[in-house]
Amino acid sequence: MSARPTPVAAVQTRAHDRVAFSERWPALLARIAAAAEGGARLIVVPEGTVPAYVIGTAPVDSRELEEAARDVIAVAERTGATIVYGGARITERGVANSAYVVTRAGIVGHADKCFLWHFDRRWFTQGSALEPVDTPVGRLGVFICADGRIPTIASTLVGKGAEVLVVPTAWVTSGRDPAALENIQADLMIPVRARENGVPVVAANKCGVEVRSVAYCGKSQIVAADGAVVARASQDDETTLHGSVAIGPSLASHTRAPASGARRLAGDALPNAARIAVALHPDPELHALAAVADAGLVIDPHAVPASADVALVDDEAVLDPRALVAPRLDGVRLFVWHASVAAEWVVPFARTRAAELRAYVVVFDSPRRRAFAADPDGIVVCGTFGSFELCAFAFDRARTDAWRVAPETDVRDALVRVNALAPAARRPAAAAGAP
Repeated sequence: MSARPTPVAAVQTRAHDRVAFSERWPALLARIAAAAEGGARLIVVPEGTVPAYVIGTAPVDSRELEEAARDVIAVAERTGATIVYGGARITERGVANSAYVVTRAGIVGHADKCFLWHFDRRWFTQGSALEPVDTPVGRLGVFICADGRIPTIASTLVGKGAEVLVVPTAWVTSGRDPAALENIQADLMIPVRARENGVPVVAANKCGVEVRSVAYCGKSQIVAADGAVVARASQDDETTLHGSVAIGPSLASHTRAPASGARRLAGDALPNAARIAVALHPDPELHALAAVADAGLVIDPHAVPASADVALVDDEAVLDPRALVAPRLDGVRLFVWHASVAAEWVVPFARTRAAELRAYVVVFDSPRRRAFAADPDGIVVCGTFGSFELCAFAFDRARTDAWRVAPETDVRDALVRVNALAPAARRPAAAAGAP
């Protein structure tokens, strides 16, 4: 079946406190209706819209949830649009941070957030399923906010037949630079999720501030299946993004097993702390210069430390969101990638893999005559250019043991848990040579 050009919309809302929901809801509903009446067949509304993201421990009013659902269903019935919105959902296990999928037929499905972030675990229960939802616009792979940091959540949904990834989100920001509000998913990962899975992504975020202490970065996005950004909102404005994406079978190859192009080496562990030089060429003079620069280890295109902490990876492995998970969980802390993919994707993939797996990634981009390294936060920490053929970075083993990316928010636990949720045939197998 071929892909179907489909008008979509991401409704970027201004954050509201829970106590203000009833006052804000009519305007929010009007914006959803306007997007549908404007022709969007798939509309995405942020995480925690009903009644808010920071709900606190006070009981959730089921009548409030039901009334909001009836309002959205009425819009879907009138316009024929498929609408996905974020809201609390009362379950037998507690209150879930959920995404409701609404069509003319009513609520046809939902997705509960699996990777709870920081304080939202105080009042939400974890999701325990990853299943696409069938709708008139296609099979939706729905995940929420921090779920996007775990590469195997999106890939599991696409492996089960999702044709578009739908992300109600509440991307928060530290406000370190008010002129450029940062969030690694908004700034880096969302186009990678589209590109690696070969399906479009529609992500709707908030802007503004909730309860005076939670700031959002905006930057809602519509991304095509090849990773090209179709539309992107500003960080500050309440707005509705419109665009068209082709919804259909994935452009990526989805084999039952992850790509096998990750080869773990053997040998002693890397030092707890070391200065590692990256040489663009296998040149003895560069190795000598590395020693002068106090680098105790040198990596070049032909020389890599003989250590079980290191794995060599190829393009196929890096582009497969599943392939590096097993070796990382088995103890690999540094990946060395000989890259030959399109230039615009080398840095985004290296940074994404480093950040999502809390590992170091060294890249030799031979077609561009460049080498660089990314750290476990996904930051490029050194790189060669022009006649600068030797760079160096500080390897810190402790940083690869720091799986928590926010208080009580453990990436390793999430990777293991999602692996258990995936169908057995789709689970990442251990890399060749791994213990």
